[in-house]
Amino acid sequence: MSEISTSQTVPTALEPSVEHSGPTATPTTTEADAPQPGPTPTLPEHTLNPEPTPVPHTPNSIEVALQDVEPQNPLTEKFTEAEWKALKEFRSNLSETFKEAFPEQENAGSMPYNMWGITIDPLAPDEDARVSVVLMKFLRARNINAQEAKDMLISTLRWRKSFNVEEAMKEQFPEDVFGKLGKIYGKDNDGCPIAYNLYGANKDLHAVFDDVQRFLRWRVAFMEESIALLDFETIDQMVQIHDYEGVGMSSRTPASKNAASEASSIFQGHYPEFLAKKFFVNVPSFLTWIFWIFKPLLSSATVAKMSVVGSGPKAIGPALLPLIPADQLPKRYGGDADGF
Repeated sequence: MSEISTSQTVPTALEPSVEHSGPTATPTTTEADAPQPGPTPTLPEHTLNPEPTPVPHTPNSIEVALQDVEPQNPLTEKFTEAEWKALKEFRSNLSETFKEAFPEQENAGSMPYNMWGITIDPLAPDEDARVSVVLMKFLRARNINAQEAKDMLISTLRWRKSFNVEEAMKEQFPEDVFGKLGKIYGKDNDGCPIAYNLYGANKDLHAVFDDVQRFLRWRVAFMEESIALLDFETIDQMVQIHDYEGVGMSSRTPASKNAASEASSIFQGHYPEFLAKKFFVNVPSFLTWIFWIFKPLLSSATVAKMSVVGSGPKAIGPALLPLIPADQLPKRYGGDADGF
């Protein structure tokens, strides 16, 4: 069909008919009575400017990459390619992991679980970058092996339930027994909080260790209190300083040995990759062998973060000050802060 010009007049039924009498055309009605021409019909717009046929869009590689983007934070941005690959495999099995951890719970595979202040949703673990940071701890503790990390997470979830960590955190422990044994004070150069374990702060060892399970509940609660200071966005580790000032030969009782062994097992098995650095300070010469006793129980990565330091501010300061600002380190350890 040839294109219709919009300047042409298109006859309609409302136009007057015209009779011819000779060479001159005379209208059959007067000009006043003659019906007026109707409006020129409007042609469909697509007839004048036809739309092109849509062509299916194929996403390019950049668009595909953007579709695969998930929430990030400064900690996840440091993950290696191998770590991301293992993490995605680990997360894809999270629903089954929760089912295995809580077989008695019918909806375990779909129910979110809160651990260390982070809600882990097994059906949507990639919606919060902090969840990736938590899961990466288990992967790193197991050499980036997704299956072994899964086994460790299952063990940890079961332990937290049987130990009843939430109740331990709410428990009121005797201030005169445990009040001086643990302190959280200051931050290192990277912003990691510093937790102090003061083993000689209470001379009544019977009160501290006679009830080993109570000591362990206190120790776990103190650890959880320290972890509460981590945001899992910029900081996910802490510095620990174990101070043995005041500890004597009589301190190594069967109960204290049992408590130390169980505590070490708990933290090694259920609190992965929380340690930035650990210092043993004011350690009596006759107790330095303790480090070597526990060394075989610890991973090589953990041992690499541990240092046995001397006694007194002049010996401790040079070891700690490169890591901790002077205004964040108590004077008793060679810093400028008043401390605790």
